[in-house]
Amino acid sequence: MILDFNRLIRYLAYTLELLVLFMIQETPGLLPEVFGTRPVLVLPAGLTMAMFEEETPAMAFGIAAGLLCDFGYSGVLGFHGLLLGVLCFFLSLLVRTYLQVSWLTALLAGILAIGLLIGGQWLCFYFFRYSMPGYALRHHYLPKYLYTLLFVPLLYLLNKGLADTLQGQDKQNF
Repeated sequence: MILDFNRLIRYLAYTLELLVLFMIQETPGLLPEVFGTRPVLVLPAGLTMAMFEEETPAMAFGIAAGLLCDFGYSGVLGFHGLLLGVLCFFLSLLVRTYLQVSWLTALLAGILAIGLLIGGQWLCFYFFRYSMPGYALRHHYLPKYLYTLLFVPLLYLLNKGLADTLQGQDKQNF
């Protein structure tokens, strides 16, 4: 088996990116709060990584990003990991077979996938447990969703640069 050094470096860069973004999102006061919420940076990072990788590595990075979300929220361990792993797997499969990789595709995928994740979080963690779920949706979850969406194009450009610079051997030959 031939060792693909560029792929190894790219995976290491993705891992470091997830860790740095997790530290940025969890540091109080580093990013300004909008309506009392901070963005979840590892969600768009995991989704945009999935657009440039095959299904299995995309799922692995989705699980890693989701578990970092679970650690940050200190909620049910595995909730975001499971959902983001499945979403990243299908996003990678969809992009590889039917769609082109572009910033518009990343934005549309981000709108749908981050909406599903934050909506699922609201439904499972708030709607069934507390009163006034509409208030929490409007004043906490919706601003978090919109604030997180702002980072999708930036993280798309970062991950596109990493994927283009550190192409694997199978893409360099063509």
